[in-house]
Amino acid sequence: MLKGLSVMGNNIKTVVLLAVLTAFIVWVGQIMGGTTGMVIALILAAAMNFFSYWFSDKLVLKMYKAKEVSPNEVPLVYEIVKKLTVRAGLPMPKVYLIPEESPNAFATGRDPEHAVVAVTVGLVHLMNKEELEGVIAHELAHIKNRDILIGSIAATLAGAIMLLANMARFAAFFGGRSGDDNNNGGGGIIGLILMSVIAPVAAMIIQMAISRSREFLADSTGAGFAGNSKGLSEALAKLGSYSKNLPMAANPSTAHMFIVNPLSGKSLIYLFSTHPPLEERIQRLGGISTENLNDGSKPDRGEEAAKTFWKNLS
Repeated sequence: MLKGLSVMGNNIKTVVLLAVLTAFIVWVGQIMGGTTGMVIALILAAAMNFFSYWFSDKLVLKMYKAKEVSPNEVPLVYEIVKKLTVRAGLPMPKVYLIPEESPNAFATGRDPEHAVVAVTVGLVHLMNKEELEGVIAHELAHIKNRDILIGSIAATLAGAIMLLANMARFAAFFGGRSGDDNNNGGGGIIGLILMSVIAPVAAMIIQMAISRSREFLADSTGAGFAGNSKGLSEALAKLGSYSKNLPMAANPSTAHMFIVNPLSGKSLIYLFSTHPPLEERIQRLGGISTENLNDGSKPDRGEEAAKTFWKNLS
């Protein structure tokens, strides 16, 4: 029942996101070109909605130069994916490898029958088998919960909004529309400047609208697929440490798709994180098992484990 409501909720979110994309592009068209601009923008919006639904996953994979790999190339990853998809009752997704040393992963695709699990080279090299199982189980949970389509569409939408913001700045710099158009549209240069400021913030809000609760749900569901929460808890601690010390060259518009925020914790954009705090995610999974010294100290929520892990690597 709850899973059915979750799927329905994500379907509604998908429709809302597409509606937001349409309305935003039409508004920009009106500012930049009056009535004519609105008509052109409406046609463009229809094309982008079609593209977002059918091709947003391919765009994201191409953005990170991800390549589909065979079982011979990454046998351990394939073994884990195959085992966990059987447990999850899912069709076997395609497996892609991202040529990036920073460990991370995401899932994409418009439905479970067209799903992809993408992992970085760094994840394969730096995680042990139990940790890999935890990460892959988390991504399969996103597929099971049908989070992947809305994540891909949101990435395309955020990228489109950022592009429109750049176009608005360019148009404002060169004087906006002609005087006659200004009389018809009423937006003018002030409207363009305003839009160029609002658009990046809107892109961040759209990403944050992809509810943080989806990550908690994927953690919980994934731990069930893996059979325990230990692997995912320890993987999250490692991933958190690496994301701060070895940040990934990621596009901010796709940050919400990864298992952990790939951007550096020192980045201004990190303040608008689309992910819940790692410490809270680890705590909800039961924390990281550490030797109990009976000294009355608080349970380890992952921070110290991540710090110790990184220190040992240095």
